[in-house]
Amino acid sequence: MVRLTNVFVTLSTFVAGTLAQTCATINPAQAPTFASGYSGRVVINGLKTPRDIIFDKQGNLLTTEQGSYGVNYIQLTDNGDTDVCVNSSKQLISDATVNHGIALSSDSKRLWDYDGTNGTVSKKKILVYGMKLGGYHLSRTLLIPKGRPDLLLARRGSQDNIDNAAGQIGTARSQIRVFKIADIEKGAVEYSTGEVLAWGIRNTVGVGEDSKGGIWAVENGMDDMSRNGKDIHNTQPLRGVKFPRFHNPKFHKLPHHMGFRLPVLPAQHRACNRLRCKVIANATAEFSACSSRVPPKLCFPAHIAPLDIKFNPNGSAAYVSFHGSWNKSPPDGFCVSRVAWNSDTGMPSEPLTSTTAAKDIMWNADNAGYPNSCFRPVGLAWDAKGRLYMASDGTNEMWVLGGAM
Repeated sequence: MVRLTNVFVTLSTFVAGTLAQTCATINPAQAPTFASGYSGRVVINGLKTPRDIIFDKQGNLLTTEQGSYGVNYIQLTDNGDTDVCVNSSKQLISDATVNHGIALSSDSKRLWDYDGTNGTVSKKKILVYGMKLGGYHLSRTLLIPKGRPDLLLARRGSQDNIDNAAGQIGTARSQIRVFKIADIEKGAVEYSTGEVLAWGIRNTVGVGEDSKGGIWAVENGMDDMSRNGKDIHNTQPLRGVKFPRFHNPKFHKLPHHMGFRLPVLPAQHRACNRLRCKVIANATAEFSACSSRVPPKLCFPAHIAPLDIKFNPNGSAAYVSFHGSWNKSPPDGFCVSRVAWNSDTGMPSEPLTSTTAAKDIMWNADNAGYPNSCFRPVGLAWDAKGRLYMASDGTNEMWVLGGAM
């Protein structure tokens, strides 16, 4: 079941102003390290496993929280730079089934009515149903593109670690599907009836829109991988940045194809020295089958768990939250990284073969404390002043980041 929050347009707006006082310091659960030119501070702690975050038109921050909570409404006091703190907060929606995604529509007459000034919702509707499944990857991602505000994108993950049936488009698993808001406001529809934007994307929690209206996704590959009886899970498979296109659905990789880092592959298949596509569910299949799959545009190391991607307004960079994984030794990820983007081409600045595209701007000083002493980035959101906010579900905190964004 997908729920969507709608913006209720009002005349009153919350405008952040510069105040003489400064915000009290909230000590972080785990002090991070920042790259040169970047800084940050905790805005609020004590949240209930925060996941996705979004700003409304009034400058209020909404968070989805998994800890049997729902959605939180946070009004901020802004003293400039990263000197931001909470003016007030309250539970906007009480719903223990909320697990990740939230989106805001600009039409006040559809979906849920949301009053950002008073922090209230009304006239709730069910829009899309039939997305519930057991097993792996229960989170759902929602996006209403700024370039296509008439559409709702909804992402559903795989049933299992390796979900062979997800290769069939009719399963409606490991897919992003698109719904016309004008249609779903008339009555709830089944998820499998949506138009397919992409499939074969196993656990693509992070979905974002670039400055040109392109839709990008960051994917998490399988766990506990082995090849020819050898355990290779600590370094394989790679995590990818995908570029689904409207009205041109393509099968991306899963369930049979993964990104690998050399030297896993035989020498005759090393034409690309960074990524190859290899059938893992059928050892006798040929590499030629990869030609029908869409490769990623960039690759990240295995098991660092990218969970969100947000682009800065001028299109020169994407910021990715890496949640970190239980399935790697030593632990890796647990950081926020900047990926340079070519604003002219709308593509990553570095090639697919790059191993250095993601530049960490904020990271844990010591990942050995995982999972109890590490911040774990999840949702990202820009405010109107170009500051990046980050939710950490491992420490129940919200951070504001500043610098050369």
